[in-house]
Amino acid sequence: MDEIFQIKTAYKTAVDENNLAVAANLASRLLSLSPTLGTAQLIVNTLTQEIPGRLSVKKKVAFLRSYTVEPAIPLMRALSRIYGIDLIVKVGAFNAYTQEIIDTSSWLYQFDPDIVIIAVQTRDIAPSVWYGLTDVRRDGAPGVVEDLLSPILSLIVQLRTSSNAAIIVQAFEQPTVENAGLMDSRRSIGQSELIREMNHCLNRFAVSCSGVYVLDYDGLIARHGRLQWVDEKKWLTSRSPISADCLIYIAREYLRFIVPLSNRQCKVLAVDLDNTLWGGVVGEDGVSGILIGQEYPGAAYLAMQRAILDIRDRGVLLAVSSKNNEADALEALDKRQEMLLRSHHFAAIRINWKDKSQNLREIAAELNVGIENLAFVDDNPVERHRILLELPEVTVIDLPPDPSGYAAALRASPVFERLSVTAEDRNRGQYYAEQRDRKQLELSSTSLEDFYRSLQMSAEIVSVGPDSVARIAQLTQKTNQFNMTTRRYSESEVLSLNERANWQLFGIRIVDRFGDNGIVGVVFLHILDDIVDIDTFLLSCRVIGRTVETAMLAYCEEIARSAGCKRIRGWFLQTRKNDPASQVYCNHRFECVERSESGILWELNLTDNSIASPEWIAKQFV
Repeated sequence: MDEIFQIKTAYKTAVDENNLAVAANLASRLLSLSPTLGTAQLIVNTLTQEIPGRLSVKKKVAFLRSYTVEPAIPLMRALSRIYGIDLIVKVGAFNAYTQEIIDTSSWLYQFDPDIVIIAVQTRDIAPSVWYGLTDVRRDGAPGVVEDLLSPILSLIVQLRTSSNAAIIVQAFEQPTVENAGLMDSRRSIGQSELIREMNHCLNRFAVSCSGVYVLDYDGLIARHGRLQWVDEKKWLTSRSPISADCLIYIAREYLRFIVPLSNRQCKVLAVDLDNTLWGGVVGEDGVSGILIGQEYPGAAYLAMQRAILDIRDRGVLLAVSSKNNEADALEALDKRQEMLLRSHHFAAIRINWKDKSQNLREIAAELNVGIENLAFVDDNPVERHRILLELPEVTVIDLPPDPSGYAAALRASPVFERLSVTAEDRNRGQYYAEQRDRKQLELSSTSLEDFYRSLQMSAEIVSVGPDSVARIAQLTQKTNQFNMTTRRYSESEVLSLNERANWQLFGIRIVDRFGDNGIVGVVFLHILDDIVDIDTFLLSCRVIGRTVETAMLAYCEEIARSAGCKRIRGWFLQTRKNDPASQVYCNHRFECVERSESGILWELNLTDNSIASPEWIAKQFV
C-alpha cells in the first residue's frame, strides 16, 4: 500500500510539472499495482495532454457483446491513454449484436467506429456445445463446426461489407470443467475438442478476411487461470463473467490490438548490453566472465535475447546504445558461443561513453526514423528515468529487478505488436545493411547523376492485390516524412477504394544493384472528368533522394493522359514531419492554385507540361 501511495504521489507531481513521459510511465506501474476503477479514472482524467514529440490519436471503439463488458472499459481507456490514444467507446445492447450488424441504420454504423470488438461467449454462439445438450452430432467435427459457426461468420462478413472498421473477434473459451468430466476425452468428439476446432476454423476464416483479427480469449484465460478468471456469482446476477481481479488482463489484451491499429508501434528497439543482454560488465568480467547460457542466471539473459530476436522477426529494427568499450562489447557479441544476438543483427550500433540520449538521437538519424519511433530498454532505472526526462518521445520499457522477468516484460509491451508482417518487414534488417553499401557508393561517386546511374535502379508498378495490400496499407499508416497528405488507410479501406471504377491505386517496387528494396512508394489517384486528383503520394524514407518520386509522377501523367485528362492536381498538407515532401510538386512545375490553413493545392497543366521519368531508372510499368 505504501508503494502504491508513493507512485500515485509521484504520478500527480509529474502531471503537475508537465513531465508527461514520466507520468505515463508511472501510470503504467500504478495500473499494474492497483488495477482499479479509481486508478483508471485518475489516469483518464489527468493524463490528457499530448506527450511532447508523440502524436496522440483518437479512436472510436464499438463493442458488440453477449455479456457485460463495461467494467473493463475504464481500464482499457486508461491503458490506451498511456500510449497517447484517446478512446471513444460505445457498447451495444446486451445480446443484440445480430440486429446491430444486420441493420445498416443501427447505432453501430451511425457511430462509424474505427474498431469493432465482438465479445461473444461460447455459451451464446454454441449453447448446445457449452451445456452438453444431446442434439450435438458426434460423428465428426468438420460438419458440426461449420454449422455452429455459420451464423457468426455470416455476421462478420456482413459487418466487413458494411464497415471499414478493424474487427476484433474474441475466440471461444473452454468451460472450467468439461460437462462429461473424464468421459469427455473418450468421446469421438468431446466438448473440449469441439471448441478447439471452432477456434481453428475461426482463425482460418480471419486470415482470409481483410481487417479481421482473432483475440485468443481461451489462451488469455488459460494464462491467468480458469478458476481465477470466472466469477460465477457475478455472471448469474449481472451477466458479468470476469472476476474483478482479471479485468486488467482483458483490458491489456485489447490494448495489444489497439496500439498497432492506432499506429503507435515502435520501429526500433535500442538495447543496453551489460546486465541487459548478459549478466555482468564485460569491461570488468571479460568476455568469458559474463553470464549467458542454458543455466541460471545466464539463462535469464538468453531468454531476453530470444525475445529480442522474436521482435526483430516482426520487422522491428534493433540497435545498441551502451556505455562500454566498443572492442570488448563487439567481441562478446560475436565471439561468445552461447550468444544468440550477434553484431549483424543490429541496424545501428552506438557503443561509447556518450550520454545515451545523444546515442539515441544519432541512432534515429542514422536509421532515418523519428525519435518517437524508438523504444529503449536498459536494466538501470536511473538511465531509464533520464531518457524519460531528456527524450520524452522515446518509449522506455520498464524492467523488473529480477532478470528472470526481463523477457516477459519485453514481450508484454504492445509497441512491438504487429497485426500483419509483410516481406518488407521480414527483410528490414537486410535492407539497412544494403543501405550502408549504397551510402559508401554515394560517397565514392563523382556526382549525383553518376551515383544514380551506378545504382542500376529499376522500378516496377505493383497493383493492389492479396500479396501487396498489407504493405500498401502499412505505408499509408506509417510514412510521415515523404507523405503529401498523410491520409491513413486500413487494408479494408484500400481494397474498398481499389474496387471503385474511377480510382487507380498502385505501389512502386525499387530494385537496385544491392538488392530488392520492396514496395517503397504508394499513389492513390481519383480520376474525375478532366482531372486526376492525387489523394495519396508517399515514399519510404529508404529511397528518399533517389528521384523515385519523379518516376512516380511520370507514371501518374501516363495514367492521366490515357484517361483523357488535361490536368493533375494534388494537395500538400503540412504536418510536423513531412517537410521533406514540401517542394515535390513545385520542383516538377506544378503551380499553386489554392492555399488554406492546412496546405497548398498544386496543379499541373498537361497541355503545356510533361514529366520525364529519370533515364537511370529502368521502368517495368505494367
